[in-house]
Amino acid sequence: MRTTRVIIGLSMAAALFAAGCGTTEEAGASDDKPGGDPITVTDSRGKEVTLDGPAKRVAATEWNGVEHLVSLGVMPVGVSDIKGYGQWVSAMKLDDTPKDIGTRGEPSMDTLGSLDLDLLVVTDSLVEGALEQIEAKIPVIVIVGNDAKDSIGSMFTSLDTIAKATGTEDRAAQLKSDFDAKLADGKAAVEKAGATGDKVAFSDAYVEAGSVNIRPFAKGSLVADVFVKMGLANAWPMAGDEVYGLAQADVEGLTVLGDVRFWYMANTADGGDPYTAELAENAIWKNLPFVKSGNVHRFPDSLWQFGGPLSMAQYVDAAVDALNA
Repeated sequence: MRTTRVIIGLSMAAALFAAGCGTTEEAGASDDKPGGDPITVTDSRGKEVTLDGPAKRVAATEWNGVEHLVSLGVMPVGVSDIKGYGQWVSAMKLDDTPKDIGTRGEPSMDTLGSLDLDLLVVTDSLVEGALEQIEAKIPVIVIVGNDAKDSIGSMFTSLDTIAKATGTEDRAAQLKSDFDAKLADGKAAVEKAGATGDKVAFSDAYVEAGSVNIRPFAKGSLVADVFVKMGLANAWPMAGDEVYGLAQADVEGLTVLGDVRFWYMANTADGGDPYTAELAENAIWKNLPFVKSGNVHRFPDSLWQFGGPLSMAQYVDAAVDALNA
């Protein structure tokens, strides 16, 4: 889980570009600039950012911002770590037009400067000083990576902020309506499976210095809160961090769970599966109640845990599939 660790580590210390029309022109094209009345957007800092019109040439550093853009019909001209996005985000794929702008925490100023941007979307995962340096030259709006106090609400707020900046409010409204319908379908599927109230422990894991580090998705994490909205219960007893709702555990820490539904995320393209590799012969792991009862389920690769409504809709479908497996 190298890629997911990077996003969280930086945060703790939004993709079709061109609003409305869904096309992308060459950099610097005279007809690819904002048109219409000025737009003022208030971002997650409470800062008002005024644009000349709906932003067309947009870049984004974090992948939730990239996904929001694509889902709104705005293909970004710049994206941080395009390879990683392709490995982790399957809900909204990029075409071959975005330029890679560097890392999510520290994008290349030279590349950003070459893109003739109307807007850059970032989160607070930028390294210290980067936001101020970028903002001196390019309009920037900041969205949250997550807010454990209201993870689903903060996802929608970020989507709405980007939609206002790009003139795609109608599409945002449709995305929210579709997601509410997906949640309702998921809740009905949970009820049909007789699983309402069942405890679910969702996690991912990574290997570091030979040890398996487990990240419980506790209360306030976006994926786990989606499961709760479906009528399931979060089995993790510990509190997560105040941003992403993530906790830390090792294999011994799993002994507090009992015979729950143990669901997890792994990615063959980035980090593999520590549960079936490093822990396969671990005595503690093999004797956990949910392992002995076969109540362990790996979710499909490339479902982004920190994404937008379309990624979360994938998690609803994956949860229903796990219940019926």
